[in-house]
This record gives sequence, structure tokens and C-alpha cells, in this order.
Amino acid sequence: MVEAGDQLGQLTGHVRPADLHERFLGWARARPAGSSEDRLRGSGTEPACPGRPGVDDRGSSADSRPDRATRDGAGATMFHVNPEPGAEIHHTDPFAVPTGQRSPARRLRGRLAAPVTLWTAPGPAGLTVSSTLVAEGEPDRLLGLIDPEADLWPAIEDAGRFAVAPLGPSHRQLADRFAGLFPSPGGLFATDAWTDTPYGPVLADAGSWAGCRLDTAREYGWALLVEATIETVEIVGDTPPLLHHRGRYHQLP
Repeated sequence: MVEAGDQLGQLTGHVRPADLHERFLGWARARPAGSSEDRLRGSGTEPACPGRPGVDDRGSSADSRPDRATRDGAGATMFHVNPEPGAEIHHTDPFAVPTGQRSPARRLRGRLAAPVTLWTAPGPAGLTVSSTLVAEGEPDRLLGLIDPEADLWPAIEDAGRFAVAPLGPSHRQLADRFAGLFPSPGGLFATDAWTDTPYGPVLADAGSWAGCRLDTAREYGWALLVEATIETVEIVGDTPPLLHHRGRYHQLP
């Protein structure tokens, strides 16, 4: 859908067709979350683009390009299908990139277990990010790769600051919601309990969080490499981490 929008936009004076979402995704029908019939177990929902991975090779739950598979707590693909008679249900991903065409670097990245974090900024805006790194020093620094097309980046750029909080096993659905993989009626911040900070909303049950001041950002591969200075850190308790590995969430035993 994204590629079609770009190509059609070039043919129409950079005006993207307004009905692309309906044309590509209108056949999908959402069902209430939690229903057992919601879930189909398959290999993911990656589009057939050269160099893109299969679901088991995905490096991040949120911080890559928009071609992301939706997961439930057990790691199964959540894929809403059209319940109308005659609709076809695939038990494997019909759009998966053939193994031989998958990017070796992306496959390697998918094999690096990463902590799942939530980045938020005044606005408010938020995004699930699984490529966050803290560098100790004077001052302490924080780096991360985020999707430059996400709403989070304009909010960070405008405010010049943002908050980062590691997520725990109980935040799996929240992580998918902020990754754009799960419905968020009323907005991303409409549910859960939040604490307002100068750096953006922070989950009330977050075990720890950091307030960061934006230093620089630049394109890095398909992502945006954000570099920031850590201005404040709050540690509350010792919450086990939520990890992302090969397209699925995991937790320490």
C-alpha cells in the first residue's frame, strides 16, 4: 500500500490517492480483542518486497518500516479476516518473502534479543521501540532507532525532549498498540494510567524511566538514529523485562 501510494503520487503530482487504505485493507474486519476466533497462527503478514524478512526474522516489534506483524501475548500472529462467506483464510502468510530473498542482515538482527521500550513525548505521542541503548558517561547518553514516519518523531523534534520506559511482560498488548499493530479506540493514551512529566506521559506502573533531551538525529538505514542526553532517571522496584526475539515477545524464566 505504501509503495503504491508513492508510485501513484509521482504520477499525480505527488497527491496520494485517498482511498488506498480501503482498496488494500477494506476486506479486513476487526473483531473484539480477546476472542479465541480472532487469532490465526501463521508466519506473519510481511509484504512481498525484496529484502524484507519473514516473520521469524524480524528484528523489532515497532521501530522498523511499516510492514509489521501483529502478535498476541503468546507470540501468535493476530490477523483479522473477513468473516463473509467465500472469504479465504490462510494458515500461512501468503505475502511472506521467500527464504532465499530475505536480507541476511535483517535475519541476523532478528536473532539479537532486544528489550522492548516505550518512547513518549509531549503532545502526546508514543512509539514502541526495541533498539534502545544507554551509554554511560559524563553526561549519560541514550541512542535509539525509530521509524521516521511515526507520529513520535515530529513530537520529539518539536519538544526537544522525550521519555523512555522499559516495558514488562504485562505490557505486551500496550506494546503492540503503540507499534500500530493493535486497535486503539479513543487514542493511544485513552487507556492505562499515565503520569504527566515534562518529557511526556509515563506509564504509572513503569518500573523505571528516563527523561532525555534531544541532541541530534539522522537517517540510518531505513530508520532514524536518535541521540539524546539523559537528564533524569527514576528507578522504581525491579520489574522483569519484556524481550523481543525473532518476531515474538519473550520474558525471562
